[in-house]
Amino acid sequence: MTIEVDYCFPAGVDPHKQAKVIAVGQTVGTWDARFAHREAALRSHLAEVVSVQAETQTGHSIATIRFPEVNVENDISSLLTMIFGKYSMAGAAKVIAVRLPETYGQSPKVGITGIRKRLGVFDRPLIMAIFKPALGLCASDHAAILAEVAHAGLDIIKDDEILGDLDIAPTLERLKACRQVIEEVKQKTGRTVLYATNVTGTADKLIEKARLLVQEGANALLLNVLTYGFSVLSTLASDPEINVPIFAHPAFAGAMCAAPDYGMTYSVVLGTLMAYAGADAVLYPAHYGSLPFDPAEEAQIRDILRSRGVFPVPSAGIHPGIVPKALADYGQDVILNAGTGIMDHPDGAAAGVQAFFEALERVAQGQSFAPESLPLGSLRRAVEKWGFHL
Repeated sequence: MTIEVDYCFPAGVDPHKQAKVIAVGQTVGTWDARFAHREAALRSHLAEVVSVQAETQTGHSIATIRFPEVNVENDISSLLTMIFGKYSMAGAAKVIAVRLPETYGQSPKVGITGIRKRLGVFDRPLIMAIFKPALGLCASDHAAILAEVAHAGLDIIKDDEILGDLDIAPTLERLKACRQVIEEVKQKTGRTVLYATNVTGTADKLIEKARLLVQEGANALLLNVLTYGFSVLSTLASDPEINVPIFAHPAFAGAMCAAPDYGMTYSVVLGTLMAYAGADAVLYPAHYGSLPFDPAEEAQIRDILRSRGVFPVPSAGIHPGIVPKALADYGQDVILNAGTGIMDHPDGAAAGVQAFFEALERVAQGQSFAPESLPLGSLRRAVEKWGFHL
């Protein structure tokens, strides 16, 4: 079994030379006569330059290199060390695609099917909110916000990614307060609401903390994968005691992906690597949201995640007015994740949730989103505030 990686080099870089440097330098390296009797074994670890193609319009070149799977440990950390570790400091080059064997890494434990089953929702996009303000709330504040949006029909809520285990609202206290709301909603309506609790901490304590959160009733976890590491995600995903969906946050992705000729593409980091590291759902910017993002890159992430049964979660600036565009791009298997798009609705957070459901119904009926065509209510107020995208 082999691993194929596409590297993009800008004009002025000799792609043939650099591809050879990667193929040799990132695998076995060179050897001399002392190791002639071991040549067959050494060559079995050597990468192969499959092709080098020039992009005439941009002046860039793309080299495809094939690595032996025996060189890595079936995880993302050793993979990254092999394909781009030391070479990432060698100059302009960007990893634009990674093709892995289907059996590589960690599959999602819950994924699209499991999340839908736990929520009992099978025929529409899921609606997700974010606690706002991100910092400064106490545990009872979180519970009050959750009660408002959960009773309005929300499917999932998550901590903000910058909210850690802080004195004002310790993680266990937040969970305890929110769990009471979740149980109340279940008793009254029969509905399940997922709360993705942010799991943080040092390496020696984070996994233990995640287990404790699940024992104390956490029904989903949020992880800042790129700051804590892919090995943490894989460990959480493979732990039999952590039997809840893991939502992967993209914090720090820009530092790895945004430079045009360095690093890796977003589709590699937030698509391939997340999908093969065990994430059940992955958050990333939507191109019609508040962060600049390439529509083609977004589509690649969506398709890579779905190919592994992972839920795509377009985020950042999502509001009810983008529902027509989001459904055109994603169909039903998507989680629409809104922070201010729910919490800053002019009539309150519950109205923000209701506006999303009104938008879903309006799309299903093929009706217009022009403000003058909307009846008075939550959706119209949202569209008047944020606009709409067709």
